[in-house]
Amino acid sequence: MNINLAIAIRLSLLVSLALVLSAASSRLHADVQDTGTCGGVTVTLPFTDVMGSQFFCQIAEAYFSGLANGTSGTTYSPGNNVTRDQMAAFITRTLDQSLKRGSSRGALDQWATPTSVPFTAKTTVGDHPVAVKSDGEDLWVANFGSATVSRVHASDGKLLQTWTGASNARAVLVARGRVFVVGRSNPGTIYVIDPAQPAGAVTLLTNTLPQNPLSIAFDGFNLWVASSLTGIVSKVNPNTGAVTSFSGFTNPLGVIYDGSNIWITELGADTLKKLDSNGNVLQTVNVGFNPQHPIYDGTNIWVPKTSDDTVTVVRASTGAVLATLSNNGLSFPEHAAFDGERILITNASSTVSLWKASDLTPLGSFSGATFVTGACSDGLSFWLTLDDGPPGHLVRF
Repeated sequence: MNINLAIAIRLSLLVSLALVLSAASSRLHADVQDTGTCGGVTVTLPFTDVMGSQFFCQIAEAYFSGLANGTSGTTYSPGNNVTRDQMAAFITRTLDQSLKRGSSRGALDQWATPTSVPFTAKTTVGDHPVAVKSDGEDLWVANFGSATVSRVHASDGKLLQTWTGASNARAVLVARGRVFVVGRSNPGTIYVIDPAQPAGAVTLLTNTLPQNPLSIAFDGFNLWVASSLTGIVSKVNPNTGAVTSFSGFTNPLGVIYDGSNIWITELGADTLKKLDSNGNVLQTVNVGFNPQHPIYDGTNIWVPKTSDDTVTVVRASTGAVLATLSNNGLSFPEHAAFDGERILITNASSTVSLWKASDLTPLGSFSGATFVTGACSDGLSFWLTLDDGPPGHLVRF
C-alpha cells in the first residue's frame, strides 16, 4: 500500500473517532443534571445552569411545585431578567397551586368535579327550600313553604334537626355562633337559632323590618337586610333587634359584605352599590340587566344577571368592571357560591355553571339541578337547595 494512502486512511479514522467522541461528549453533557443539597436531602434538577446559584433550593422548590419550568428542557437561565408576562405566569401559578393544595378538597383527595348534579343521595328537608348556608360543619336550610329551618350534617348529608315557626323563611345567615333567618312577610322579620340548644321553635329577633326582605349579610357588628318592594336597606343590631333603615334604593335584592363595605344589587336600577356603615352610597357600578344574588371571592364580586344570561365580575377595591361572562351554560343565572377556588352559578334552566375564580376560566356547565333555589359551599362541596317537592331536597355537588 502506498505510504501516503495509509497515512491518509489513518488520519481519516482519527478524525472520525474524534467526531464520534465529540458527539458522545455532547450527549453526555446534555444528560448531566445539577445536584445540590436542600434541607439535608440531595436534590437533582434537569437543568445544567443552576448548581452554582445561591438560590438553588428555591429554584428546586419552584420547579417541583410546578411554579417555574425553566427556559428549556435543560436550562433555567437564573441570571436572566423576568419580563412582566413571565411574572404574571409565576404569580398566577403560585395562586392556583396555593388554592388547590391548601383546600379541603386537596387534603381529602377529592379533585374530581361531578359530570352532573347527582340524582341520588339527596337529603329531604322542608317544603319549598329557598336558601342554604354552611357553618363549616353543618348546612342550614330555610324552608319557605313549611316555615322551618333544617340542619343537615355535611359529611353524610343526614338531617339532624328541624326548627319550626320561621314563617316565610326566605334567607339564612350564620354569624356570631347563631343562625339568623329572614322572614319574607309584611312587616319583615328576623328569627334567630342557637345551634347549641335542642331543636324547637325559632326565636323572634325583630318584626319591624320593611316588607319583603329577601337577603341578609353581616359586617362583624350589624346585620344588613335588603327589602325589595320598599326600596329600603336595613341595619339591624343582632343583640337587640333594633332596626335602622335607609331608603332611596330601587328594588334592592342581594346583599354581601367584602370585609370593608356592604354591597347591594338593585334589581330595578341594574346597579351594584357600595355602602358605608351608615348606609351612605359610596359608589355605584352599572352591571347590567336584573342583577341577582352576588358572591364575594375575597377579591372580586360576581353578579349573576337573569335578563341577559351573563355574570359581571367587579373588583371590590375599585368598583371596576373586570369582565362580563357569557355562555358556559348560563341561562337565567340567579345565585352564586364560592368554595375557595371555584365560583358556582345556578341557572333557572336546571343547570349549574362553574368558573375558576383566579382567572375567570370557564370550567363547564352541569345538568340535573332541578329547580335550584339556593347554593353555598362548605369549603369541600357545593350544596344546592332543590324545590322539587314537596318536600324539597338538599343535594351535594
